[in-house]
Amino acid sequence: MTPITQTITPATPDTDSEHVRHDWALAEILALFDTPLNDLLFEAQCVHRRHFDPNTIQVSSLLSIKTGACPEDCGYCPQSAHHHTQLERERLLSLDEVLVAAKQAQEQGATRFCMGAAWRNPSDTNLERVVPMIEAVKALGMETCVTLGMLTESQAARLKQAGLDYYNHNLDTSPEFYGTIISTRTYEDRLVTLQHVRDAGIHVCAGGILGMGETRNDRGALLQQLANLPSHPESVPINNLVQVEGTPLQGVEALDPIEFVRSIAVARILMPRAYVRLSAGRLDMSDELQAMCFFAGANSIFYGERLLTTDNPEVNRDRGLLKRLGLRFAPAVSESQPGQ
Repeated sequence: MTPITQTITPATPDTDSEHVRHDWALAEILALFDTPLNDLLFEAQCVHRRHFDPNTIQVSSLLSIKTGACPEDCGYCPQSAHHHTQLERERLLSLDEVLVAAKQAQEQGATRFCMGAAWRNPSDTNLERVVPMIEAVKALGMETCVTLGMLTESQAARLKQAGLDYYNHNLDTSPEFYGTIISTRTYEDRLVTLQHVRDAGIHVCAGGILGMGETRNDRGALLQQLANLPSHPESVPINNLVQVEGTPLQGVEALDPIEFVRSIAVARILMPRAYVRLSAGRLDMSDELQAMCFFAGANSIFYGERLLTTDNPEVNRDRGLLKRLGLRFAPAVSESQPGQ
């Protein structure tokens, strides 16, 4: 019998081919989660191909520019001053230290450089110390992203003036489960910061953490919150909990890997034009699991051996995996980003 062959031509981004919704009901989202896996992956891949080249991966690198002693009590975080972990408190890095790290990330293929500081909310003085870092990284030709905690309207405007491309502020989980994980700030606090960032004209990076003991309903409700924002986040990082000794979530039951894949696929269907990023937790993922996530619509990774305070796969391992899968690094400029 002669085998049937078909040539698949990579899709080009198309921002007009389907209506983007912001009115998803939780029941609709849970129905997607309940879809047979093959059907769910097929739908997610079709959506993905309508908006992105399916064989490119956007690559970001993440650096902790100020580590530890955070006043928040997030149950997953080793940087919280409320938890007894082995993490050492570190001062805010110098501009030179940040530039060295950014140049190294760029040489390794990263196109976006993200800087995180363990603050509840930055003082204006702190913000002014971060602004030169943003300007210097931007001058290298990289996209810039920072995560500094809650922002005021004027602080968001200042970051925009500095040339910031993205601001990361995760919702973490569902509104219903949120109080189980964090008590020192409210869900509404997070939504207000996202609105300040959007109003300032900065791209939004917002996602969450899976595997914290939440239910499928919580995972669906998290994605509902993100998808029903007035504009979808341009980047949606999906983290798989990295359990750290000394944090309240150490010992929680690990999430089923197939459920993680389902979550990626549902995120892709709900937010078709967003970059869905495999974030923390990749070190513990098999190559096969990551490949399934890419097929489900993930098209961005954090790259480099360290993510704030947790380990990440080595650069050579990531390069080898992408080569085996026939995937390429996305272009280094933001014009490849589909519009909302």
